[in-house]
Amino acid sequence: MATKIRLQRHGRKGYAFYSIVIADVRAPRDGKFTEKIGTYNPNTNPATVDLKFDRALYWVEVGAQPTDTVRNILSREGVYLMKHLRGGVKKGAFDEAAAQAKFDAWKADRQKGLAAFESKLAADKRAAEKARLEAEKKADAKVQEKVAEKKAAEAAAKAEAEAAAATSENEATEETNAEATEA
Repeated sequence: MATKIRLQRHGRKGYAFYSIVIADVRAPRDGKFTEKIGTYNPNTNPATVDLKFDRALYWVEVGAQPTDTVRNILSREGVYLMKHLRGGVKKGAFDEAAAQAKFDAWKADRQKGLAAFESKLAADKRAAEKARLEAEKKADAKVQEKVAEKKAAEAAAKAEAEAAAATSENEATEETNAEATEA
């Protein structure tokens, strides 16, 4: 039986997540499978992979062929590195402890890289939020200036209207006083 390690699609339209399964080559994509060895969620940043490492390593060593995407996932998780190191142990290049030490060093370096990536994402998000807030403050200041100018213009127009009304009243009273003195 030719076996494949492949993805089995789940989720809704536009939001897919996958199970990583061992299946016969002839089985349909979402059909019958031999074993489920993990999940893959590409919707998060970075993509979330939950993998049964020892089972994935077992199936790779017995010859199950992964699809391209699953090969990339397994490589990022270190399954192929461990297979390579185990091959070196079988050939006598180094012992099991040295292989495990190399793998642990690789995994620690990978975790450090992921932590750096996540901190960079968080910093970028904070910077974007700060920039958005500054832009919003500038826009708000412009709106406040326009409102202040409009209120000043309205107050000036009102003052002019009151002054014009007062001068017209003064002229009217002067005319009535002038008429009263003439009569």
